[in-house]
Amino acid sequence: MQSLNSIVFGWYPYLCFTVFLLGSLFRFDREQYTWRTGSSQLLRRRQLMWGSNLFHVGILVIFVGHFVGLLTPIWVFDMMGVSHGFKQIMAMVAGGVAGLMCLVGISLLTHRRLFDPRIRANSSFGDTAILLILFVQLLLGLATIPLSAGHLDGHEMVKFMNWAQAIVTLQPDAAHYVLDVHPIFKAHLMLGMTIFLVFPFTRLVHVWSAPVWYLGRRGYQVVRSRSGGRVASPPVQPAE
Repeated sequence: MQSLNSIVFGWYPYLCFTVFLLGSLFRFDREQYTWRTGSSQLLRRRQLMWGSNLFHVGILVIFVGHFVGLLTPIWVFDMMGVSHGFKQIMAMVAGGVAGLMCLVGISLLTHRRLFDPRIRANSSFGDTAILLILFVQLLLGLATIPLSAGHLDGHEMVKFMNWAQAIVTLQPDAAHYVLDVHPIFKAHLMLGMTIFLVFPFTRLVHVWSAPVWYLGRRGYQVVRSRSGGRVASPPVQPAE
């Protein structure tokens, strides 16, 4: 079991992130015509709107929470006077609310894709598979909340912080930090890494194309009026 733990939580993360980065780069370079979400927004538009908004807001909060919570050095929280117990409770509350939002959203999206014959006919295996994988991952994440409630001192969370930071800093003994954690936590971690592994081969690649640079766009667009004169107008946001 210790050897399997070392493989899954010591070596597997590097495989996943290598495929995640190189696969995304290769797909963008060689298969740009497939670099899209494959939108079906003309069908069941209202259900898509609610499902997509709830899912994306929830998943954004979850991602930022995991990124900051796992990769911020422990000494930073100690310096700020944030105890492990308080951080644990905040993670449970914020993660629980965001997780439920995300779960409702992805439930609507999954129902729409599986039970509308027109959408199902235009969906690839990857479209359906990634929805179901994300659905299971959300259920696993929500299932960790009752387990976390039994460790309100926050020391269980510290194990995951140490593991994530050890992986990022290439420490060879990273896997031992999660050797004795509950199997649900391990399943959540493993499936999360697997999502990075399959990322380049799914519609999730559209995350790389998020137009965040528009938020810092400067200057004016120069457009011509009907009379031929030039008129300066504010930057135009992209159409949805």
